[in-house]
Amino acid sequence: MRKLIVVVFWISFGLTVASFGGALHGLGDSLAVFRHWWAIGLSASSLLMLGGHMRSAGLGALVVVLAVAPMASGHLTPDTNGAPRYSLYQKNLLYNGSAPGDIIADIQDLAPDFVTLEEVSRRNRHIFDTLSRGYPSHLFCKFAGVGGVAVLSKWPVIEGSENCAGEQGLAAMQVQTPDGPVWVGALHLHWPYPHSQSKQVANLVAAMGFLKGPVLLGGDFNMVPWSHTLRQFERATGSDRAGRVLRTFKHDTFPLRLPIDHILTPEGQGTLELRGLLGSDHFGVLARFDL
Repeated sequence: MRKLIVVVFWISFGLTVASFGGALHGLGDSLAVFRHWWAIGLSASSLLMLGGHMRSAGLGALVVVLAVAPMASGHLTPDTNGAPRYSLYQKNLLYNGSAPGDIIADIQDLAPDFVTLEEVSRRNRHIFDTLSRGYPSHLFCKFAGVGGVAVLSKWPVIEGSENCAGEQGLAAMQVQTPDGPVWVGALHLHWPYPHSQSKQVANLVAAMGFLKGPVLLGGDFNMVPWSHTLRQFERATGSDRAGRVLRTFKHDTFPLRLPIDHILTPEGQGTLELRGLLGSDHFGVLARFDL
């Protein structure tokens, strides 16, 4: 039993430490998705080793604190007070989603200023087309086999600003709001390593130099808030992830909920509200904020 505890300790220790290595290799961010599980294993084994391996147990406890701190702070982010002037509705539609009418009704009832959509496919394209009638500014960009990305705005688009970033999973346009021009973008990333997320992120970050000024970015990042991937997009846009950590993806087979849909706003300002699945495997996210 003692040998088993030591083995569990070092495996959990290695996986937890490796989950901070997203800047070195895509595997690091893949491990970061499940960092809380590695931290639980490391925490339990560290406690069981207190009697005979004090130094190792202390080192394990230190790593657990470093792992848990960013996750805990994200869950404990307080809501801001006041009455924000703007709102953005983020939704991965699911390319073959079964309740398009419910999604349309939910968005129309909330009447957000901006909408960002992913997996806009032939089967659900009419969601985008229907919403477009109420949003004079809109842009659809082709992406992967599961569908494209789209952004809609109540505010007028600045002519010539529409950009599909080489059809790499980003649709962005600059619009004129009462508080000045702002970029609004919809993003969809591939799954992380061993899939092609790292390469896609590198290409997108290199191509995002056209985003000059305030940026709003909503999307299915397929990555958790405490990852290197999120930090790259925050730096590239000059924005920060808004609100508390919300578990937005629900696996259809396993009892798995992951926080992988995010909205970036200037200075990370704003509050988030979780909306229903509405035929998708992603919950909708509504952000309220000021510019």
